[in-house]
Amino acid sequence: MYSTCLFCRQSLGSNESLETFPVGRRLAFDGAKGRLWVVCRKCERWNLSPIEERWEALEDCERMFRSTRTRVSTDQIGLARLAEGLEIIRIGEPLRPEFAAWRYGDQFGRRRRRTILYGAGVAIVAGGVIIGGAATGIVSGALLGQAGNWVNIWVNARTLVKVRTDDGRVLKLKNPDLQQLRILPGDAPGQFSLSLGRGKRLEQFEGDQAERIASLVIPKLNAMGGTPQTVRDAVQRIEASGGPHQFLDSTLCELGAAAAPPSVALTRREKAQREAASRLAKLPRPARLAVEMALHEERERRALEGELRMLELAWKEAEEIAAISDDLVLPPGTAETLEREKKR
Repeated sequence: MYSTCLFCRQSLGSNESLETFPVGRRLAFDGAKGRLWVVCRKCERWNLSPIEERWEALEDCERMFRSTRTRVSTDQIGLARLAEGLEIIRIGEPLRPEFAAWRYGDQFGRRRRRTILYGAGVAIVAGGVIIGGAATGIVSGALLGQAGNWVNIWVNARTLVKVRTDDGRVLKLKNPDLQQLRILPGDAPGQFSLSLGRGKRLEQFEGDQAERIASLVIPKLNAMGGTPQTVRDAVQRIEASGGPHQFLDSTLCELGAAAAPPSVALTRREKAQREAASRLAKLPRPARLAVEMALHEERERRALEGELRMLELAWKEAEEIAAISDDLVLPPGTAETLEREKKR
């Protein structure tokens, strides 16, 4: 039984209420479809559990939900809080907008708040150093003018996500790498290729590996999350396309058309504009959030159809990467601020 979040690599915690499934502090389940998720309390993403660990826990979740008086429910979704502290979300047959509001609203909202807090922490620390230095005569006016550049250099130098490739390498990706992320139609139907520009080097991935890496790096590209309205706009884009699979196909076709070799000669500026248009970072925020939602749901659909090897490999990778020491260094006071936000 895995205990690490697939996405942020943090511990999922434990509970004493479910003997058949002691992992997690918030669980979501859909008895009709046989789905059980562990909701990470750090990043709010839903981790689908391996199928062999699911069935007895589903019955226990249903029984405990019904026996709990403290419940908040809509027609199709309910939340129960047990005395021990475990939270259980029961999924009925909601329409996609209602389900998305429960599943993605929390994670995108918390992601947005954390990014704002983090940026504020960096600005406060940098501002304190500059003002204090200027007051004591250590920082000159010329250096004050470069303060914005210092912050940008620090932000772009941080490792945002680590991914393990099929050949065993661990890639440490920074903000400039993610800004060059491109997802294009693959050779086989339903698949895509992914490319990451690491300086002058281009990393290219195909098939299942591309899908797995995309599910890890796109949340970092969407670090600002979204407001409830942005989440609704993202869901509407998926609904208008007919579903996650159709939305992905249409979006990949648009990005592929932008990246296709032109039929006429272009100037250097036109080539740069065309290449930039094929990057995922250039999509509107609702479209980027919709891509993240659709990828997540497509991976779960494949796992539920029996392709569990990909899910199990992702869990094992999360456990391994979590053991690798992280080289992120937060400015003084930021870690405490984020910890307080996590407990809210």
